[in-house]
Amino acid sequence: MSTTPDLLELVDRALSEDLNSGDLTSEALFSPAARARASVISRQRLVVSGLEAAALVFSRLDDRCRFKRTATEGAMVRRGKVLASVSGPTRALLAGERTALNFLRHLSGIATLTREYVEALAGTDCTLLDTRKTTPGLRVLEKAAVRAGGGSNHRGGLSDGVMIKDNHISAAGSIRSAVEAARHTAPPTVRIEVECADLAQVRKALAAGADIIMLDNMPPARIEKALAVIDGRALTEASGNLTLENIRRVAETGVDFVSVGALTHSAPSADIAMEFEQP
Repeated sequence: MSTTPDLLELVDRALSEDLNSGDLTSEALFSPAARARASVISRQRLVVSGLEAAALVFSRLDDRCRFKRTATEGAMVRRGKVLASVSGPTRALLAGERTALNFLRHLSGIATLTREYVEALAGTDCTLLDTRKTTPGLRVLEKAAVRAGGGSNHRGGLSDGVMIKDNHISAAGSIRSAVEAARHTAPPTVRIEVECADLAQVRKALAAGADIIMLDNMPPARIEKALAVIDGRALTEASGNLTLENIRRVAETGVDFVSVGALTHSAPSADIAMEFEQP
């Protein structure tokens, strides 16, 4: 992703969290004139994400730092691949090391897990989506990591679409009431999605004119029954309890989309290190 004011603010906040009033160790060991060079290296096979945030970490600490990328965002790389080289004042490189790696490890972990799901869906016509189950404050970066891994983004936030879920239905009184209210007030270009837990709700959502029907926590056999009821009159999305082991079977039912919260809320951090050259 490109540098934006939001990304700059996020990087500055992360640096402030770690540095507080300074790096006592590096300031005790090295003079302001000391310089160093280091390599950022993958310690596992992974999909790269977070390079822009990592580069900003060092430039925000000292504009004399140079971050040279040797891998590209979204690339699958082998273990031992040098992702970037960093040079500049020793104090700045050491002060930024952990924050830069935190961004890279977390975001590359999301991109790597996303790629595994994309590969599990290969050959189907089903599109992999993320969800809003993201780390507070990191949603833009995490959704960019999903794209780097080959997935697609669902809503970025509540203002990006109408999704009528169980609590909306309870508060509105019925699926029909909720859909009619949304249709009356939402922009005409916005599609209305309704979350359905059973076939009765699917029929109600279809009768109310939903554009997209989310099949929530349904096993494949029930999804197939729901698709027969819908019969192409609405787009369909399966969500809930989807794993690498079962997602292909769900996709093969014929749903248009599968959404997986685990892409962002449960991806393990990738193993990435920063190694300094000997003087």
